[in-house]
Order: sequence, then C-alpha cells, then structure tokens
Amino acid sequence: MSTPAVPSVPSVLFVCVHNAGRSQMAAAFLTRLGGDRVEVRSAGSAPAGAVNPAVVEALAEVGIDISAEVPKVLTVEAVRASDVVITMGCGDACPFFPGKRYLDWTLEDPAGQGVEAVRPIRDRIEELVRGLLAELGVQPGA
Repeated sequence: MSTPAVPSVPSVLFVCVHNAGRSQMAAAFLTRLGGDRVEVRSAGSAPAGAVNPAVVEALAEVGIDISAEVPKVLTVEAVRASDVVITMGCGDACPFFPGKRYLDWTLEDPAGQGVEAVRPIRDRIEELVRGLLAELGVQPGA
C-alpha cells in the first residue's frame, strides 16, 4: 500500500527592477492572503538599497508590516524554483525558462512618490494577487 503524494504548494516569484516597491507589495499581499498554501519570493534585477518608505507606510495602513524587508537580487535559482513568475516592469532583465508560467503586471512605479500615489498601486496589487490566488485554486485567508 503506497501513501498518497502530498501536493506541493504553488511557488510564485514577483520581479521588478529595484525590489523596493511593487514586487514587495505583491509578495506581502500573497504572503498574507495565501499563508502556507503558497510559496512566495520577490527579487529585483537591480535591487535598491532599501524598500521604498512610502510603500512601507502604505502597507502599514492595511495592517501589513514589511519594515524589516530588504531588496533581494534576482537569481536564476529563484526563477527555476518558481512555478509562476510575475514581472512588473523589469523588461528583458528577467530570465526566461521554458515550462514556467509568466505573467506581466503593468503597474505604475511607486519610486519617488509619496504614500498618496502609492495607495492606488497598493490596492491594484491586492486585486491582482486575489485574482492570482483564484487562478491557483488557493482560498485566500484573512
């Protein structure tokens, strides 16, 4: 008698240029809503020195603390380990591997903008993440 295979959780990688805004927000929402039912990564093709403070503030307004996050460099290994790669304005800097699912989310770049300008980007990212969870068949948490 064999034991049934444990289904693996889907793995999602969010990529933008600096990994300081859009990809950090998307990863934070997917982590909050997907919990342990999805594996989440984010990275940048040219990471900034720190996460955008307006992004940190905008997420804090909805109860998500990313103040300890730091931008991470995009690696080939991160792409290989992901089932879905979602790009946000990184263009040709994102490596392409056959067999991966690629999505490109067109979002305004929050770099250099205040929290007022970041809020609508944050809200759009939450909508997109909720849609992604539905596509992945993952029930969103609180």
